[in-house]
Amino acid sequence: AAAGEAEAADAAHGSALGAEALAVCVAAEAEMAGRDAAAAARSAAVNELEGYILEARGMRSRKHGSLIDGASLEPMLDEAEDWLYSDAGEAAGCGELGAFLAALRVRVDGTMVAFREKVEAERVASEAALQASADAAAAERAANGEDEDHDQRRLKYPDRLRMVQKNKDEGTELFKGAVDVTQYRQAAARYNKALTHAAKFVDLSPDQREEVDALKLSLHLNIAMCWLKITDATNHLDQAIRSCTDALALDGENVKALYRRATALEQKKDYEAAKADLAAAAQIAPDDKAVPKLQQRVEAQIKRQLDKEKKMYGKMFG
Repeated sequence: AAAGEAEAADAAHGSALGAEALAVCVAAEAEMAGRDAAAAARSAAVNELEGYILEARGMRSRKHGSLIDGASLEPMLDEAEDWLYSDAGEAAGCGELGAFLAALRVRVDGTMVAFREKVEAERVASEAALQASADAAAAERAANGEDEDHDQRRLKYPDRLRMVQKNKDEGTELFKGAVDVTQYRQAAARYNKALTHAAKFVDLSPDQREEVDALKLSLHLNIAMCWLKITDATNHLDQAIRSCTDALALDGENVKALYRRATALEQKKDYEAAKADLAAAAQIAPDDKAVPKLQQRVEAQIKRQLDKEKKMYGKMFG
């Protein structure tokens, strides 16, 4: 009996130790998950600040960028970047990074007052002109009995081709004159309208099919470029990637499609996918000068990302 009682006591003790060990493991796992979440949040804050600095540097290359006070802006951005990669920046938490970014935005905006006023004035004038043009076009379509959105007529090939080309040309005119995202959206809308018409051809000969596919390819590439410019849309990079993929479905070795998709992927920080597209583009067009430049940038980002992860996990587990 005594032996039985001893065995029962040992079993109870072992069970208690097992429960205690399990609790320790659970607590350690929860702590690790918390650290991972904190690290991910900080990484997102750093990426947001890095992205803003990169965007601000590119503003002077835009139309009317000469109106930006570059003598004040560039040292300001250099100082911000130096801080971000300093010991103080490396030690900053999400709150401090967010406050630093908010203060930087205010300072940067102060260098762009004349630039923003000029862009806004052009936007207002452009929208007025575009509205007048749209009204005139609508009146013309009404007079001709056309409704582009519900046009199911079996038009002859030259007539339908004319409508595709007309919308494409209008989109290109809007794109070339664009000063902000509004005009890029309008250009994309015209290109999409051209694609709508391009889907309505009937009874195409092989030569006609080849011509239509070439037009579709050009339209998808143009739409992708528009979406790369429509930076205020949360899904603009996904839309650009989709348009490039549609272009590649028509021509799997199109370097422009691969390059523009890689550009969007880089901005989404999907560096490995961007690297793959650029490798394919470099193989197809080894003399292209833009591809290796973007390749170098992507490779640098991959290296920086790996270095940041090593440093972050070194601090967590060191």
